[in-house]
Amino acid sequence: MELTKNTNQAMLDGQLELWHTTFAYIKSMALKSALDLRIADAVHHHGGTATLPQIATKISLHPSKVPCLRRLMRVLTVSGIFSIEQPAGGDDGEHVYGLTPASRLLVGSRNMAPFLTMMLDGIFVSPFLAFGEWLQHGLPDQSLFEMKHGQTVWEFADQNPTFGALGNEGMVSDSNFVMDIVVKECGDVFQGVSSLVDVAGGLGGAAQAIAKAFPHVKCSVLDLPHVVADAPASTNVKYIAGDMFESIPPANAVFLKWVLHDWGDAECVKILKNCKKAIPPKEAGGKVIILDMVVGAGSSSNLKHKETQVLFDIFIMYVNGIERDEQEWKKIIFEAGFSDYKILHVLGVRSIIEVYP
Repeated sequence: MELTKNTNQAMLDGQLELWHTTFAYIKSMALKSALDLRIADAVHHHGGTATLPQIATKISLHPSKVPCLRRLMRVLTVSGIFSIEQPAGGDDGEHVYGLTPASRLLVGSRNMAPFLTMMLDGIFVSPFLAFGEWLQHGLPDQSLFEMKHGQTVWEFADQNPTFGALGNEGMVSDSNFVMDIVVKECGDVFQGVSSLVDVAGGLGGAAQAIAKAFPHVKCSVLDLPHVVADAPASTNVKYIAGDMFESIPPANAVFLKWVLHDWGDAECVKILKNCKKAIPPKEAGGKVIILDMVVGAGSSSNLKHKETQVLFDIFIMYVNGIERDEQEWKKIIFEAGFSDYKILHVLGVRSIIEVYP
């Protein structure tokens, strides 16, 4: 009897695990809905706490959908996006919803909402519906994104201005967020650097943050001509049109933020070799500064940390990219001719890698 009871419980536990993973996408879509409706802004508008009617009014919700909003907020509170307090006047009162450390990152002028909106857009999500089919094809092959949309993500962005703007806003949002932490927690990385080129730096969000925090560093951005054409004019950053696979402008340091994870080893080695040509020897202060994930690095005891890293490694397959562990980083760094590297685990799921010629 006891054996049967244990067996049944094991089966129910297994079912729970499968259901929890199966319906995990609903949690993502609940967050997407919160972003689309700007629920965090609605709560913030009321001073950081708000009742359901206050939220519904602010987001112009149809009155018939208020019960649905209550159910959405239940998901968002269980998942930690918002907090909830029981009504002060007993069961007849209204619950009060509040901002948490997570939802506070969705309000204000330097928030993560554009990046998350980009990640949850249907253009990015839909390719993964055919992930199993893609895995059955040999490499080299079309990326997941190409198989779904018939173009690379960069071609698609170039021909679809709305999607291109979504991507640019998302990456600027991420740069604003992470670079604020980088300049505060990793300032030593930029000490002794007199000039820096941000390779594939887009509209220059990262380079602008570095230039502002370290005025002695002369910053420039290298990117493709059509990207540079849209760069802001009134900044203290120089924009250079070019191709990182051909050459990189000379500088004391080269900065690569979320670039190498888009490419396979051969392409990364080529980029890193061009970086090495652009910088002076180690004795003269030359180095490459990489901001990227190091899978397995950081908080080894945090399950959410581990899961986020491996999930992002699957996500980056949409461009045939890869999130590397330390051994995989070491391989391409040394193959490109560099002599040493140092990893700083100070950016949550991401790290700073200093690479020396």
